[in-house]
Amino acid sequence: MHDPTYTIIRPIVTEKAAWAAAHGNRIAFEVSKIASKADIRLAVETLFKVRVLGVATQTRRLRTRAYAYGKVEGKTWKRALVKIHPEDKLELF
Repeated sequence: MHDPTYTIIRPIVTEKAAWAAAHGNRIAFEVSKIASKADIRLAVETLFKVRVLGVATQTRRLRTRAYAYGKVEGKTWKRALVKIHPEDKLELF
């Protein structure tokens, strides 16, 4: 992926993500399922003008739920935890 706007879908805003941003300088994003760590690093550095120290990714799958008309599987998505340089600030929350 070459376009940074297609790599990063949205920031993840939860209490846990806000705590990680305040204490560990880590920002959580929902990213494209086919994006690599190098793509995510380049996208964050380009869009937000910060220095990235590391990227950790997880592929998440929601559980299967049973309804009266059958079973429905949740959407698979990818989360990236991006650690930024301590001197840089990224205010998303």
